[in-house]
Amino acid sequence: MDEAPAREIIALLDLEELGEDRYRGHSPASAGSHLYGGQVVAQALVAATRTVPADRPAHSLHAYFILAGDPRIPIDFAVDRIRDGRSFATRRCVASQGGRAIFSLAASYQTREEGFAHAVAMPQAPDPESLEPINALVERFRAFLPQPSAHWMERAGALDMRIVAPETLVAPGAAGQKIWFRMQGPLPEDSALHTAILAYLSDMTLLNTALAMHGRNIFDPAIKVASLDHALWIHETPRVDDWLLYVQESPAASHARALTLGRIYSRGGRLLASAAQEGLIRLRNNI
Repeated sequence: MDEAPAREIIALLDLEELGEDRYRGHSPASAGSHLYGGQVVAQALVAATRTVPADRPAHSLHAYFILAGDPRIPIDFAVDRIRDGRSFATRRCVASQGGRAIFSLAASYQTREEGFAHAVAMPQAPDPESLEPINALVERFRAFLPQPSAHWMERAGALDMRIVAPETLVAPGAAGQKIWFRMQGPLPEDSALHTAILAYLSDMTLLNTALAMHGRNIFDPAIKVASLDHALWIHETPRVDDWLLYVQESPAASHARALTLGRIYSRGGRLLASAAQEGLIRLRNNI
């Protein structure tokens, strides 16, 4: 298996240290003209995690996207150590470019302890091996896909993604979607790295779930899409180079904003994380 994609994402999350609680990150050369929100979420989480003892893994993060970022410019991350308690630690991280804040994140960390446990069961889904890779769907849906969408789906990259019901890409009224995904190539035995990559991937396709209810997708040139805020709760340590099922739904949209929710399961059915995101979905003729 080609390990290059795995090396690329590891390098993306290997931040440069600028001084005490100050870090710098860069974007991949393939980023294009827009900064992917999940990248900033993951890099900010990495920065915050570096200031916390290793025996306190992250269990939640809450983030706001303030300004659109520029992938051509390095991103500076400043971490504030809000609190270190006996069980929990709290960090705040602000990302900036050119002296302007573009993103803020609050993250909480907890020492592992025993307690009550329950979880919503994973819905039924076909095995990922029985589904077509996303790049194989291009020909089937080319008539419905704008060129940027087709180009993104055809590209080989670090992510292997299989859509359980591909017709949700173009069928109005889809109540939600289920997506299998995993990172290509082996990753180090580093739980903090796997959590950061999960944060990176948790931003993908969520807003598309809201648009699918209206028979549209995020690559539609008539629609402006942007993440406004993002939350992630990590229930169990993930392993992102194994298959994970992302179950997504959008309970509401109004005033050019949409709310989407997601649950991420291991292949064995264990609920690993929950996500929530509100985003802008605006028709461009309304700008």
